[in-house]
Amino acid sequence: MSETKTPKTTTKTAKAPAAHQAAKQAPHHAPGKTAASAAPKPAQPQGKTPAPAPAGSPAKAPAAKPAAVSPQLHKPTPAAAKTAPPVKSAPVSTPAPAPAPAPAPAPQASKPAAAAPPKPRPVARLREGATIKDLAERFKLRPRDLAEKLGYKGYSLDITDIIDPSLAASLAKDLNIVLEIIPVEESYRQEASADPKLLTHRPPVVTIMGHVDHGKTTLLDAIRKSKLVDKESGGITQHIGAYQVTSNKKPITFIDTPGHEAFTQLRARGAKVTDIVILVVAAEEGLMPQTREAINHAKAAGVPLLVAINKIDKPEANPDRIKRELQKDGLLVEEWGGDIISVEISAKEKRNITELLDMVLLMADVLDLKANPQSPAQGVVLEARLDPKKGPLATIIVQNGTLKAGDAFLAGTTHGKIRAMTNDLGMIVKTAGPSAPVEVLGFAEVPKAGDILQVLPGLEKARAIADQRKASTAKAEPQKQAAAVSLDDLFRKAEAGTVKELGLIVRADVQGSVEVLSGLLPSLSTDKVKIRVVHAATGSINESDIVLAQTTKAVILGYNIKPAPKIQEAAVKENVEIRTYKIIYQLIDEIKKAMTGLLEPVIKETFLGRATVRKVFRIPKVGTIAGCYIQEGKLARNAEVRVIRAGMVLHKGKLSSLKHVKENVNEIKAGYECGLGLANFKDVQEGDMIEAFLTEKTAAV
Repeated sequence: MSETKTPKTTTKTAKAPAAHQAAKQAPHHAPGKTAASAAPKPAQPQGKTPAPAPAGSPAKAPAAKPAAVSPQLHKPTPAAAKTAPPVKSAPVSTPAPAPAPAPAPAPQASKPAAAAPPKPRPVARLREGATIKDLAERFKLRPRDLAEKLGYKGYSLDITDIIDPSLAASLAKDLNIVLEIIPVEESYRQEASADPKLLTHRPPVVTIMGHVDHGKTTLLDAIRKSKLVDKESGGITQHIGAYQVTSNKKPITFIDTPGHEAFTQLRARGAKVTDIVILVVAAEEGLMPQTREAINHAKAAGVPLLVAINKIDKPEANPDRIKRELQKDGLLVEEWGGDIISVEISAKEKRNITELLDMVLLMADVLDLKANPQSPAQGVVLEARLDPKKGPLATIIVQNGTLKAGDAFLAGTTHGKIRAMTNDLGMIVKTAGPSAPVEVLGFAEVPKAGDILQVLPGLEKARAIADQRKASTAKAEPQKQAAAVSLDDLFRKAEAGTVKELGLIVRADVQGSVEVLSGLLPSLSTDKVKIRVVHAATGSINESDIVLAQTTKAVILGYNIKPAPKIQEAAVKENVEIRTYKIIYQLIDEIKKAMTGLLEPVIKETFLGRATVRKVFRIPKVGTIAGCYIQEGKLARNAEVRVIRAGMVLHKGKLSSLKHVKENVNEIKAGYECGLGLANFKDVQEGDMIEAFLTEKTAAV
């Protein structure tokens, strides 16, 4: 046996030099293979080198020549293996089938790169009244290039010209940019409050409300120690006046909103600009219709209330009765465990006026009212009129910044430059800080009450923005604003998710009906929909109700009354819905129907059929098609489907296609095969279950 092995050893050693030469020519091919077959332990260091041999071996074609020796080298004796370690390079000739799968990962690495998600569209925020240069900076373009783009659209504009918002939006769409245009007033308001270090405490703005002849103007007279009533016609305030007084060295601004019914709209506007409402109630008369309207206006505006129980000097005064009536209206005074501050006063005798002002200052401290006196001035137009000698005049309450004579400003669709300012005492002033009331002269046109006055860098810019707004208003004039809420469109708005509360204003012929409806209507509320009676009173529907309905987005219900033609015209103009009834059950029935539409619809699901995926086809330019067999029921083209795998729902959506053989079909019944495509889902696999169903929205009961 040893003699027969000797020639093999000789042959092996004879071939070793040739193997070494091959190993030198391709040193990175042989070591790894030889170490595994001949001498594993000493070959470990060489085996640590990476194994790129499979990738490189096909390129070294001459290395295949030693293959003739390989049959003998595969059966060496153990002795020969130990004495001839150089032979470890010989396995270069061994076939390399193992490296064959190596090229497979290459195409896998390239696929994810091609499926990168699209980049989100950039967002640019632009202040109203921006120039072409400002727009170019937001779009990260050169102003000259942007001007050229406008030239192609037929616009000849300079880079310093103010761009129209609609044109800016069109350019943004061309550049695939999301553009947000911020109104100039909102932009300055955000800048004013951006730095908390610049904010300082400001005086509170207080509105006095109440029923006619309950002593509102007398209270202001007592506070200011002047005779305002003598200046008014009939002793009733005819327009909004704003006044500032000082108590404990702290200023307080008062707005006197008229208590008479005809001027309810002025009171509603006053409640929107005030910080605190003083509700004046006569101690001998109690809560009157306008008192309750004032409460509702203040609640709608979210303004805290302070109750002044006036005329306690009269012998028939009963403050406890007032507190009980307030409790019925949801206002519980502090001394009875509530959170409403009440002060018993006598405006005529100037009794407890100081205590009332102290409570106002205390509430102001709790509210922590602040403003930025250094920002460009901004204020609210309380009232405006055309003076035959002076021209347009407006009463302004400054909210931010310091208003100065000579400032250019924008107010709604008009503009101007402050020529003069007078305070509540008729004195000319040069500056007005936050919460200061002033009458401004210098408007180009009479502004609308409630407009925001905003100081701008120059008169030309103010004029340009005002002109743009006028043009936009003229275009939008034919399109009247839709009614805030109506019983007919409650279902549509509920589906859109914009309405979850139904506000109602109730008017009836007698107090008994008012009480019944006020108690019955809220009881129709559910845990999902709330009915809120904003205001309820006897008498015909008036302008006050129209204003309140517009402010609170409520529907007016009239029981056994008919609104006057003038009121109907006002309701149409303000897009407020009025509904009248003669039978209480008809009223309740219609509210229930509206409630049914107001609730979220019930979604009913109907099972259609079930299919099994037997084959998946991936067709270029078409997508993934699932070859299915209908096991139960049917599949319909307009049905919704869910993909189920191992008992789990992977996808729910619509079918993109449904075919039988090569024809498009609307439905396929059990026992047939079909090919279907799933919209927005490609990961369908053999064995998946496809369930088809229909959904139907039904009204809630």
